[in-house]
Amino acid sequence: MGDYVELEGVRTWYDDQGVGSPLVLLHGGLMTNESWFAQMPVLSSEWHAYAPERRAHGRTPDVDGPISFDDMATDTIRFLESVVGEPAALVGWSHGGIVGLLVAIARPDLVSKLVVIGTSFDTKGMVFDVDDMVAGMSHDSFEITMMRETYSAVSPDGADHWPTVFQKITTMWTREPHIPIDDLKKLAVPVLVLVGDDDMVSLSHSVELYEALPNAALGVIPFSSHTVLMEKPDIVNPMIVDFLKNDPVPTMMPIRRRIPDS
Repeated sequence: MGDYVELEGVRTWYDDQGVGSPLVLLHGGLMTNESWFAQMPVLSSEWHAYAPERRAHGRTPDVDGPISFDDMATDTIRFLESVVGEPAALVGWSHGGIVGLLVAIARPDLVSKLVVIGTSFDTKGMVFDVDDMVAGMSHDSFEITMMRETYSAVSPDGADHWPTVFQKITTMWTREPHIPIDDLKKLAVPVLVLVGDDDMVSLSHSVELYEALPNAALGVIPFSSHTVLMEKPDIVNPMIVDFLKNDPVPTMMPIRRRIPDS
């Protein structure tokens, strides 16, 4: 299935399944909606799940010029306004989580709850130097075979455009994101921060994100990496569903969530 919508110069492809309150899935960088194979059946049984593919990803064609997280957040805001038409829960993995944070900061009125998985808010949040990583990769590197093959199978721009997209995205990796801590501290939307214990986003950075957000919960998934969605769906999916469906249960010995004495 799936359909296209024109979002002010970006012909955006999206899938949608299920009925109920809206939920928007935001895939990772250089990935397609196929990465949600373990989540879409579960989430679409509870919500009307939308899965847009961002500019230059999957079935959405590239556009002229560089790619930035701000541009992709703007595209997502336009998608929420024109297609979804009401506040939605957002679930973002990796780059999708960065986009989700930017959308929630810019337009909290469009976001009911937010889940970010393996998400950094600054380039310094990775366990390795991003510049060194990019310098050691190329568009035909073995370690990105899955990304290259899934892109080539569905992109309307064709497999020959992959090196261009790879260059745009990896250039963005070295420059972004840089979300100010003060912006995170002002974000009142409930956020669930999930990360694998062996993620490419450092645990200390994930804790820093969690501590900056005033209305957040934190989950560290054991024995998992940046692809925790695919590795541990039996753990991740129930955590996402519980967070989105339910309000927090009061705990017996709260510290961070302690209500100050009047």
